[in-house]
Amino acid sequence: MVNAGQVGGDVTGDELPIGRRVARWRVRQRMTQQMLADRLGKSKSWVDKVERGARVLDKYSVIQEIATVLRVDPAMLLGQHRPSPPVLLVAVDGVRAALARYDAARTGEPGDPVSVTELGRQVGHLWLTYQHADYPQVLRTLPGLLDAAQRLHSVDPVHGMQLLVSVYRIMSSVLVKLGEADLGWLAADRAVATAGDDPVLAGAAAVSIGHALRALGRGRLAMAATVAAAHRIAPVRLPEGSGKLAVQGALLLQAALAAAGCVEGRRVEELTDQAIEIAAWVDAREDPHQTSFGLVAVELARIVAAVELGNAEEAVYRHEQAIRREAWRLLPAEYRAAYLVDAARAYLQVGDLRGAGRVLVDADGIAPAEVRCRPAARTVIAELARSHLAPAGVARLATLVGLTR
Repeated sequence: MVNAGQVGGDVTGDELPIGRRVARWRVRQRMTQQMLADRLGKSKSWVDKVERGARVLDKYSVIQEIATVLRVDPAMLLGQHRPSPPVLLVAVDGVRAALARYDAARTGEPGDPVSVTELGRQVGHLWLTYQHADYPQVLRTLPGLLDAAQRLHSVDPVHGMQLLVSVYRIMSSVLVKLGEADLGWLAADRAVATAGDDPVLAGAAAVSIGHALRALGRGRLAMAATVAAAHRIAPVRLPEGSGKLAVQGALLLQAALAAAGCVEGRRVEELTDQAIEIAAWVDAREDPHQTSFGLVAVELARIVAAVELGNAEEAVYRHEQAIRREAWRLLPAEYRAAYLVDAARAYLQVGDLRGAGRVLVDADGIAPAEVRCRPAARTVIAELARSHLAPAGVARLATLVGLTR
């Protein structure tokens, strides 16, 4: 990576749009637009539109890919000086160290009592903490809870399996949100391995696999993994099958979002149609695997898919209808705020900066950490903060996350 101190202020000045930064760094690396396009697997026209500002760079994964090719830190393209709050960086290091302790599952001794009930209570509390988007607390809790879950699983595989899978899933989700997709994929893979031959538990873990692979820009792999996991869950159309069906539906939504990232509109439609059929049989009050799946989740996925496919006007229209529904307000704070960051991208794509800013401020009001800690949200804030048309609340957010105009 190139250090910030190695270049002049005219290259990294915060006043430059992100497209101009890409162009400056490309020239500095002595690349033509065609060379950059070839290394990204894009067209020269795509690169030209990005550099001119005719195409908005609103996906952090794409910015990361460009930064890798240009051999710079993504923060340099965003005009950021602090990619994440220091406290989160330290906490992520703690989670990374916990994942690296391969002998943890074998350290339990017969004299060390492991309470399934107490651990279940702690895991349930961690799910609630995650759903309220208290990511610093989630990261602080994860290393110790992972160790406890591994110990329980080593002495009681039957009761410990679901709890250990849950810990890995929470770990994967929060890591992906914070821009650590590679580490998130590792945690999700551990969850799938722990679930073994249980198709529902493995399916719940595969939802995390799909999320991590999409964040890594591996849409086709994400689609293949989630569709395969969904097919392994036998269809059940009974009230007591709600939990199983919710997992199947969540997998189909992940597959649909992956298809959207691959610009496969017809496949998106097929998968969301399948998800709607399943959602009709799901009781939203029964969600043992913490999927938040239901009819409103399908609609929100359709909106995010429309953003990915470049159908921003459709996305904005659908969004303004979806948030009026009662079911919208019943979703976890983390889920709603994460979705609103994507909705802000839709407004940004249609050129409605005030709308984008308003949605971001709403997201911050629901779950501040979702907006202030996530690189994906910071990308949108960075773009909006440069405009005089953005609401005052955006300037406040920019200051809070360490961005300057």
